[in-house]
Order: sequence, then C-alpha cells, then structure tokens
Amino acid sequence: MAPYSMDLRTRVLTDCDAGLAAKDVAAKFRVSRSWVNRLVQRRRETGEVGPRPQKVFKKQAFAGQEDRLRALVDAQPDRTLADARRYTALPACRRSGARWIGCS
Repeated sequence: MAPYSMDLRTRVLTDCDAGLAAKDVAAKFRVSRSWVNRLVQRRRETGEVGPRPQKVFKKQAFAGQEDRLRALVDAQPDRTLADARRYTALPACRRSGARWIGCS
C-alpha cells in the first residue's frame, strides 16, 4: 500500500488544528482515527509529517540459487516443493517456492 499523499496529510492536520475531533477528521477523509492521531503526535514530537522511508525487507530465500533451482526443476519437473526444499536445504517455506516457480 502506498503512503498517503502530502496533500492529504496537510488537509488532515489543517482540520485538526482548526479544532475538529480526530474521529470527525478520519470520517471526512476516509482514513483511520489512529492514523490521524499518530500523524498529529508525530508532528508534535518530531515536526515531521511526510511519509517515513520504507523499511528494508528481508532478502529473498532463493537469492543466488536460481540456476540451481532451474536445473532441479528441469531435471525432474514433477518434483514436489517439499522435495525441492529438502534437496536445496534452503530455509524457505513452501509458499516461497511456489512463488518462485510461478504457481501462486
């Protein structure tokens, strides 16, 4: 989900500064009341209102193993994902394997 725009953030804070309750501001702009409260609190504590940078996501479980996995699938296409996981000894769940080979 993309972060809320600066325009929306500014309008929300303007209404909060005008004295509207967080519940009413949230209903008006169709956002959650907790988001309104957190935005006001963040501005009060840090002076920042822009979206924070996206957090770093964990590295893909199969990074660097693509050639090995392709060879495994080519050698025995009917191998199950559980077999492939045992063969590669990668710490990936079955869903990650399905996503990697395009079964999801």
